[in-house]
Amino acid sequence: MRLLAAAMSFAALLASAPVALAQQAEAPPSRCIAIAQALPKATFASFSATSPLVAQSFVDGDVTITYAGHSTYVIETPGGVRIATDYSGVYGSSPLPRVVTMNKAHRTHYTDAPDPGIEYVLRGWNPDGGPARHAVVVDDVYVRNVPTDIRNWGGLEPDGNSIFIFEVAGLCIGHLGHLHHRLTDAHYGAIGRLDIVMVPIDGGMTLSLDSMSEIAERLYSSMILPMHRHATQISEFTGPLSKKFAVEMSASRSLKVNLRTLPKRPTIVVLSGV
Repeated sequence: MRLLAAAMSFAALLASAPVALAQQAEAPPSRCIAIAQALPKATFASFSATSPLVAQSFVDGDVTITYAGHSTYVIETPGGVRIATDYSGVYGSSPLPRVVTMNKAHRTHYTDAPDPGIEYVLRGWNPDGGPARHAVVVDDVYVRNVPTDIRNWGGLEPDGNSIFIFEVAGLCIGHLGHLHHRLTDAHYGAIGRLDIVMVPIDGGMTLSLDSMSEIAERLYSSMILPMHRHATQISEFTGPLSKKFAVEMSASRSLKVNLRTLPKRPTIVVLSGV
C-alpha cells in the first residue's frame, strides 16, 4: 500500500505540473523514482515486472548502448526501440531513431529540423515557457525528464535543460544533458535511482570536473559513461574517483547490459570514441 500511495503521489505531482510537450495525459508510475520523504536519504519505490502499476510492457534482455559522438548515446531496448540522446542529427541518425531527446545549450545538442520519420521528439525545454514535462511510454521503455537550468548571456535560464531518464528492462538509465549547475535534493529525489548515468566531462562548458564528480559520487550508479569530453584528459575525471569506482577502458563503442550483468563494483566505462 505504501508503494501504491507513493506511485500515486508521483503521478499526481507530474499531472499537476505544466504538461506542455508531454505526450501522455497522465504520468505513469516510475520504477526508479525516489519518493522525497526524507531527502537526502530518499526511499526508492520499486515495482515488480508483473505489477499492474508497471508503466510499460516489460521485455527482458540486453539493452545496447553505443557512443555515437559528442553527447549522443544510442540506446536500443530489448523490444527494439532506438533512442538517441542530445540529438542534433549529426550522430545517431542511421538507422533513424524512433525517439530523440534534445537540449538547447548549443546547436550540437538539438536540431530545429528533425527528420519527420522520428516518432517522438522530446525537447528538454518548453518553447512556450515553463518547464518541459515528458512522461512517454514507447513499447518497453518509459522516458521522463527532470528540468534543470542553463546559463545564457543574462545568467541562468530556468528550466532550459533536462536530465532524461530511460526506464527499460528493469534498468534506470540517466543522461545529464548540458548540465550547468549542482543538483539540489529535490533534483536527486526526482531523478531517483540510476543504474547507469551519462556524464559530461568537458571540465567547464557544463560543470567543473569537481562538480561532476560530486554528482557522480552521490548518484553512485553501477555504471558511469563519460561524454562531451572535448580536450579533458580522461584521467582528470577518472583519477579522483578511482577510490570509489573501478575504471574500464573499452575498445568498443558499444556495450550490452542488463540487471544481471551490471558490474558488482561501480565502474566508469569509457567507450571507444569518447
